Amino acid sequence: MIKLIIQIPCYNEEKTLGVALDALPREIPGVDKVEWLVIDDGSTDKTAEVARAHGVDHIVSLHVNRGLARAFTAGLDFCVKSGADIIVNTDADNQYHADDIPKLVAPIVEGRAEIVVGERPIADIEHFSPVKKFLQKLGSWVVRMASGTDIPDAPSGFRAMKREAAMRLNVFDDYTYTLETIIQAGRKNMIITSVPVRTNPDLRPSRLVRSIPSYVRRSLFTIVRIFMTYRPFRFFAMLGIISTLLGLIPTLRFLYFYFSGGGAGHLQSLIYAVLFLGNGAALIVVGLLADLIAVNRQLLEDIRWRVRDLEYRSHTDASKDS
Repeated sequence: MIKLIIQIPCYNEEKTLGVALDALPREIPGVDKVEWLVIDDGSTDKTAEVARAHGVDHIVSLHVNRGLARAFTAGLDFCVKSGADIIVNTDADNQYHADDIPKLVAPIVEGRAEIVVGERPIADIEHFSPVKKFLQKLGSWVVRMASGTDIPDAPSGFRAMKREAAMRLNVFDDYTYTLETIIQAGRKNMIITSVPVRTNPDLRPSRLVRSIPSYVRRSLFTIVRIFMTYRPFRFFAMLGIISTLLGLIPTLRFLYFYFSGGGAGHLQSLIYAVLFLGNGAALIVVGLLADLIAVNRQLLEDIRWRVRDLEYRSHTDASKDS
């Protein structure tokens, strides 16, 4: 029997959660059982009451607001422990068209993918500003570069995944989980694909985009952090090469005047050259050390996955015995 759980991370969503829940399916082709899960991320309104009134099967309550990424991972942990074979994540603001969930799940049911990401028509979404559209595309490009995947809409939170894939994902960013999980999936050689999905009219302003300057700042920070975390040697080596090239310019200038007989008056060029060349060499060494740390992190992630797998198997065996 294939069990699917649709999870919705929520923070003060009493006004829109009912609309999103009313649209969710209870039957999906290829799936025997569909359940709903709401992760109440420390809401101070009636989010939990709305969830219960609409027949939600499970509610995970976080006592304090921990952010979208933490709510997402808390939902994955609960779904895995509850025996979900497939997990679908969607938003409480009804951004995504729930009728596309069967399309999202189909590649997993058919055995063609482990993770499926819904590709929104970004260019056609009217309430997305030009800056947000650009950053969405930039983020997707960075993810493709860092992960080796070809997901066109990496920031999309509308996605489905197998239980085994969920157990292998680790989210370190407190701001968002969307980019990081795709990079991890690509680096762990998971089969990940995307399908076109529709979006609904905007019901409320985005919680992640409180202002354009804030969104730009946090998005750029997330992108830089992704490169530092998952491509450390390339990140620091690029900076090291740039610094080295900047150091070669005053070096050549000094050598030119030196061999022309006027080197004594251009020692400042030599000082700048030493600073830039030394900084370039240091950055490359840092990149090598960071790469070794990244290898160690991957080993720790593998150990954590094995522990999760053992916990799941123990829980499953205990449930069968009872």
